[in-house]
Amino acid sequence: MVLFFIAVKNVNVKTIINHGMYAYQYMTASKNLIFRYDNTRHHKKLNLLEHPHHKHDGSEDNVISSNAPTLVDVLQEIEKYLG
Repeated sequence: MVLFFIAVKNVNVKTIINHGMYAYQYMTASKNLIFRYDNTRHHKKLNLLEHPHHKHDGSEDNVISSNAPTLVDVLQEIEKYLG
């Protein structure tokens, strides 16, 4: 399994973290998508509740609304797959 992630965050002096652009992608070694969380704005037409935050679940075309996960959230989800 492969985990690819990119996170660009803004941190102020109070250590409050605001999500900038992010993508957390988990896929098989043969490059089949398991899931990806990101906040690119390309799915506005889907009227997702948490736009621009969303999750590609199992395929690029299966896009669902999602909160912005932390890296810990993503790693815990992966742990469930590895069971």
